[in-house]
Amino acid sequence: MSRIAEDVPVAERLENPALLIVDMQNDFVRVGAPLEVPDARKTVANIARLATRFRAIGAPVIYTRFLARQEEDLLWLWSPQCTDETRCCWRGTSRRYEDASGELECTDIIAELAPIGDEPIIDKYGYGSFHATELDATLRALGVRSLVLTGTVSQICVEETGREAFHHGYRTTMVADGVSSFAPDLQAATLKNFAMKFGWVSTADDVLKALPA
Repeated sequence: MSRIAEDVPVAERLENPALLIVDMQNDFVRVGAPLEVPDARKTVANIARLATRFRAIGAPVIYTRFLARQEEDLLWLWSPQCTDETRCCWRGTSRRYEDASGELECTDIIAELAPIGDEPIIDKYGYGSFHATELDATLRALGVRSLVLTGTVSQICVEETGREAFHHGYRTTMVADGVSSFAPDLQAATLKNFAMKFGWVSTADDVLKALPA
């Protein structure tokens, strides 16, 4: 008998899961960052809680990191902060932020969510985390069958990654209070659209309840 998405039990949605943390980097999250997403800071605690649980149950925690190309490309047209004037998300570029002391590498994952040990960091030069990266190979090598999706920006890199995950066969749950946008209307639209055709949307608390204690 055929099922629809809402019929799939939560346990099946989270079978062999990995936590994917998208682009929680200094140049997006820190105060005064060139592509600052203020609401990203509101998601840090929930993402940290999820990461703690995933580590405790031995499930993978995987990061993605957006890198801007250091020569002109199509992305520069829509994100002029990534040009050679500001160098947003340029590898090897350090800058000061209002909420941090000293200079920080702009592409680094924020200290509050820093990877532990050899947790994978997938570098990408576009919005989607699967495009021209080793993410799919990494997930398959780890035996991952589902993703819990967090990070920023909801309607850009997060949603693109979630759509790609669908096409790669991963059951994906987007964490509503673990993703963020600079535009509330686009945040709402992303969550609604993702749940309509690509995966499930849940809160951090509900994901934690569904995971092993």
